[in-house]
Amino acid sequence: MTFEDMMHMKRLGETAVSPDGQWLAYSVTTVNLDQNTKTPELWLQKIAGPQDESIAPIKLAVGQAGDSDPQFAPDGHSVLFLSARDNGQQVWLADFDPSTGATSNPRKLTNMATEADSPIWSPDGRSVLFLSSVYPDCPAITTADFATGNQCNANRDAALAASQVKARIFTHLLYRHWNHYTGDKRSHLFLLSIQNGAIRDLNPGDPHDVPPFSLEDSSCGCGFSPDSKELAFTENPDPVPAISISAQIYTLDLTDPQAKPVKISTSAGGNFNPAYSPDGRYIAWRSQARAGYESDRFRLWLYDRATKTGKDLLPKLGNWVEEIAWAPGSKAIFYTSDKEGSLPVMMTGIDGVTALVATGGLFSDLHPLSSFDTMIANRMSVGNPGEMVEVVTRTGVPLDRRAKPVTHLNDALLAQLDLPKMQDFWFTAKDGARLQGFVIPPPGYDPQKKYPVKFLIHGGPQGAWGDAWSYRWNAELFAANGYVVVMINPRGSVGYGQAIVDGVNGDWGGKPFTDLMTGLDYAEQHYPFIDKSRECALGASYGGYMANWVLGHTDRFKCIVSHDGMFNAESAFGSTEEDWFNIWEFKGHPWDYYGKPDDQNPFRKWSPSLYAKNFKTPTLVIHGQLDYRLDVSEGFQLFDTLQLLGVPSKMLYFPDEGHWVLKPQNSQLWYKTVNGWVDQWTEKAASND
Repeated sequence: MTFEDMMHMKRLGETAVSPDGQWLAYSVTTVNLDQNTKTPELWLQKIAGPQDESIAPIKLAVGQAGDSDPQFAPDGHSVLFLSARDNGQQVWLADFDPSTGATSNPRKLTNMATEADSPIWSPDGRSVLFLSSVYPDCPAITTADFATGNQCNANRDAALAASQVKARIFTHLLYRHWNHYTGDKRSHLFLLSIQNGAIRDLNPGDPHDVPPFSLEDSSCGCGFSPDSKELAFTENPDPVPAISISAQIYTLDLTDPQAKPVKISTSAGGNFNPAYSPDGRYIAWRSQARAGYESDRFRLWLYDRATKTGKDLLPKLGNWVEEIAWAPGSKAIFYTSDKEGSLPVMMTGIDGVTALVATGGLFSDLHPLSSFDTMIANRMSVGNPGEMVEVVTRTGVPLDRRAKPVTHLNDALLAQLDLPKMQDFWFTAKDGARLQGFVIPPPGYDPQKKYPVKFLIHGGPQGAWGDAWSYRWNAELFAANGYVVVMINPRGSVGYGQAIVDGVNGDWGGKPFTDLMTGLDYAEQHYPFIDKSRECALGASYGGYMANWVLGHTDRFKCIVSHDGMFNAESAFGSTEEDWFNIWEFKGHPWDYYGKPDDQNPFRKWSPSLYAKNFKTPTLVIHGQLDYRLDVSEGFQLFDTLQLLGVPSKMLYFPDEGHWVLKPQNSQLWYKTVNGWVDQWTEKAASND
């Protein structure tokens, strides 16, 4: 596989299944490397009922390039979607013929000066909920005075764009986040009537984002009751969001315009993704217990609306619940949960009895079908980008036969590629913990020969390598030019119980470092095709931090790649925006440790910058100007130090990227530079042998 092959792959986006289970709507993004663009388009595919296998998927007839987020109406006779074809991104509606898949009569539903996002239908089909970021101090955008509120927001945006003064004044924390300055706007929920166009801001004047920002979920993070009379949503009410992850679940009576939100969650941690049971008796959501810890175990919380009581439905589950979807009948919930490098589909009854539904890769985007013992879901693996599959959910069917492909976006291209199978292994850490690693050999490898190694270190630190596809750190592409790829899940990794996840807290360069080295030792001993004299370590985010830590603590690698890594823990504390993260991981603030010895100060004990005297390994530094999660100054400090020490080094700087490199041609340069750096030093090592 080449980089160009990867860019030719079609990327599955948002999906929806028609109420009768006959049709799948989905977004597919195509990359044009020459034009440096990514363009989504909407497609329809027949997935059940009488059908001819030769019938190909069809483009949404009323769709245009750039449209996204398709959603079938509850009656199955219309479909809404997002389009920027008129006055920015707005919600559009079209008629749908479920007998043929034909769409017609597209019309715009919203005309928000602040645009619209993440629409969902109410179960009765009479309303659409959507998000829009507005100025909370402007008059609320409602039917009674739509023009006033809408114009106030439009005027504020226009004045900001036209002003010759670009200075900003900050009066609170979280003034910037990940890759943008937050400004004065806040995300609000809006309810739109399909019948008469009436619109209502459900959070008028609210100074908080509803829902709060989430890396994993760009949806509204909310749910309607089956009778459409109530809405459950997530909001973090804390006055200083930079030090809080305590998002709470609220319900709102939609039948009373004067009703106020009612908090129903009780945990001190984060609470997300509320979902009503089909019979309306329960609300389920993902809940964390500990305040301030964004990587606490995500529990499956079940709330009884009648008794107003809740419980952890899976108290013995040690891993995280990632996604939930009610099964028809309200007696069970499907969920995904990280497990040893995979993300299988599980099912639990409301009595807490669980069963494994589907495994093999990473599952997401669950759509249980009401009239069949099946669901439609997204499945990816290390050798396959995401595709929709039909999953049999009833017992009696062997696990390896439960998932059948539905979409075939990249079958033809993948059939031409040699993608080696990933192998996993287990090893024992220094303290006796049992940990997992993965190996991918190069295409067409000869087990009798030896090959150089790219040693990948994952971010998070609460993340994991596993059976997953990626366009940013693609393990198969790293192996493609003649390398063995080795990946270790050290302390901090998810999928092995919360004790392993918590093992990184306050110990960033401790057990995680020895876990990585021990895991690599094991791979060298058990995979004879590894050339341990030609190994390079590569990492981003926490992996970038660990690459910097490796730089000061071992000379076993011929080169290092450090992308967006923390170099100086004290300066990183003052330049990041999610303060809760460093406060938790480093057990307080830097000033809490002033006057104490370095070995009692986590900000100095675990700071790679204080081990610069040991730096010898040639290092490639990569950082983006728009990375506000780990400020670009961390990369500059590292490169400055390496240059002054005379260590062979290079810096790849992106003025237009944040924590991730997302633009196609920037990604091309990233892979070319990274692979070139590794080739340079592994080939030099080979010539010296």
